[in-house]
Amino acid sequence: MPRPLWTGAISFGLVTIPVKVVSATQDHSIHFRQVHLEDLGRVRTRKVCELDGEALSQDEIGKGYELSKEQTVPITDEELDRIPLPTAKAIEIVAFVDADSVDPIRISDSYYLAIDGKVAEKPYTLLRRALERSDKVAVAKFAWHNRERLGLLRVREGAIVLHSMRWPDEIRSPESLTPREVELDDDEIERAVQLTDSMALDSIAGFRDTYRDALEELLTAKSEGKELPEPAEGEEQEEGKVVDLIAALNASVEAAKESRGEGEEGEGEEGEATVHEMRPRKKTASTKTASSKKPTAGRKAAASGKATGQKAGAKKTTAAKKTAGAKRTARKRSAS
Repeated sequence: MPRPLWTGAISFGLVTIPVKVVSATQDHSIHFRQVHLEDLGRVRTRKVCELDGEALSQDEIGKGYELSKEQTVPITDEELDRIPLPTAKAIEIVAFVDADSVDPIRISDSYYLAIDGKVAEKPYTLLRRALERSDKVAVAKFAWHNRERLGLLRVREGAIVLHSMRWPDEIRSPESLTPREVELDDDEIERAVQLTDSMALDSIAGFRDTYRDALEELLTAKSEGKELPEPAEGEEQEEGKVVDLIAALNASVEAAKESRGEGEEGEGEEGEATVHEMRPRKKTASTKTASSKKPTAGRKAAASGKATGQKAGAKKTTAAKKTAGAKRTARKRSAS
C-alpha cells in the first residue's frame, strides 16, 4: 500500500470510521531534468531573496500574504493551525445525492480510503453497503493543507473513494466560449448520431499512452547507441478549408465501420456515402517527371496495336455496307 497522505475519520451521523487516505492514481509520465548541454550537469533552481540577492534554505522561508505591492503580512503555520476547522481531522458527510446530479467538471483528484485499524472494519463496510444499496454518493467536507474542501464519496471495487471537488464559485462560466447559434439539418444531426453509434465501446480499458511508448523507445535507442526510430508520418491538414459536413460525417461513419470489420470495402449501405478522399492529392515531383517523358517501347507497341485494330474494324464496316447494298438492289430487281 502506498504511504498514507492523511489520517483521520469519516463522520457518518453518529458513526465514526477511522481511515487513512492514499492516492488512487499514479503518474507514469516520463520526466526530464534540466541539464547543462556542455557537460550534462544538472541545473537546479535556487530560491533567492529579491531584496538582498541571497540564496535561502528551506527553514528561512515562510508564508506571507501580499495586501499590496508595498505591504505583505507574514503568517505562520502555528497561526493557521489555531483557526477553528471542524473538519480538521474528519471527513464529515453532509448529504447524499444521485451520482448523475454531480457535474464531472467539479471533480479533481481521487483518493482511496483505507481502514485504520480493526475497529474501522464494521462501520466502513456499513457505509460501503449503504452507498451500494442506495445508488447514491455522499457529499462531504474535509480539511487538507489548511483549507476546507468539498469531497465526494463513492464505491469502487469494494473500496470507498474520496474525490476532491471544486467549490461552485471555482468553476468558470463557459458563456463567452460557446459558438453563436447555427442552423443544422436533421440529416446532419442523424449522421453525427450514427457516427457516435459506430464508435461506441463497452470499455476504454484497452487504451494506451502511445506517446509514452514512443518516448521510451527513443530513450532506449539513445542509451544503447542504436539508430533512432523513424518519426511517424502524419497527414497534412489544410487550414481554413470549408468542409462538406455531410460528406465528412458519411466518410467518418464508413471508416469507423471498416476499422471494426463491418461491411466490405467499396460497398456502402443504401443512402450512405462511401469512403473517399476529402481533398485531391498533390502530384509529387516524380509523378510529374514520369508524365512528361516520351512513351516507352511498350506504349508504342500498344499504340500501334490499337491503330491496327481500328483499321481492321474500318475494313469490316465497309464490307458490311457493300453486302447490305447488294441485297437491297437484288430485292428491287425481283420486285420489278
